[in-house]
Amino acid sequence: MTDPALAADAARILLSTHAVLVRPEAPFTLTSGRVSPVYVDCRRLISFPVERRRLMDMAVARLSEVGADSVDAVAGGETAGIPYAAWLAERLDRPMLYVRKKPKGFGRDARIEGTLEPLGGFDGRRVLLVEDMATDGGSKLSFVAALREAGAVVQDCFVIFRYGVFPEGEAALAEAGVRLHGLAAWADVLSVAAVDGSLSADAVTQARAFLDDPDSWSRAHGGA
Repeated sequence: MTDPALAADAARILLSTHAVLVRPEAPFTLTSGRVSPVYVDCRRLISFPVERRRLMDMAVARLSEVGADSVDAVAGGETAGIPYAAWLAERLDRPMLYVRKKPKGFGRDARIEGTLEPLGGFDGRRVLLVEDMATDGGSKLSFVAALREAGAVVQDCFVIFRYGVFPEGEAALAEAGVRLHGLAAWADVLSVAAVDGSLSADAVTQARAFLDDPDSWSRAHGGA
């Protein structure tokens, strides 16, 4: 379980860097085809060195709970997971890889960049998948499949932010034998915002309307 204090600290960073967006009049389209009035732009965080260092401190603390010391390598998902994977690999002193959404179509036609040759190859090596965020978990399964096809053991996925409102997505990851770990979820962001006023009352209301029933909200606004 995530430490509530750690989750609140991560939520404050997301809010203070204006990574939390509320736009009901022009909803965001998620990878699943759903539309949402709220979005967390974790890509924005890479431009804030103090805040990103703090988030990586939190990530290491969070991953210590799941045996990060036994991870052989860290793999980032294209594209937003790549910087976070690089920072975590540096802190954990592990090889870093990244996984493409599909083979690049030229050169080596590789889907996985980087190598585990110094460790004897991928077979049986435990790889931590890193992404910036998780909505319904669909893209994670594709990255996991690519790593496993290469011979890696993938049991854990780490994200900065998880929506926490699409149980079927997390269930699909669990069924595939993957545990999802994150620093904060929407519940944490809204709890912090309700106290410090970093989001307007209307924005919080709009967010809760979606989060209470995301599928109905999406369909009512033209999404899947």
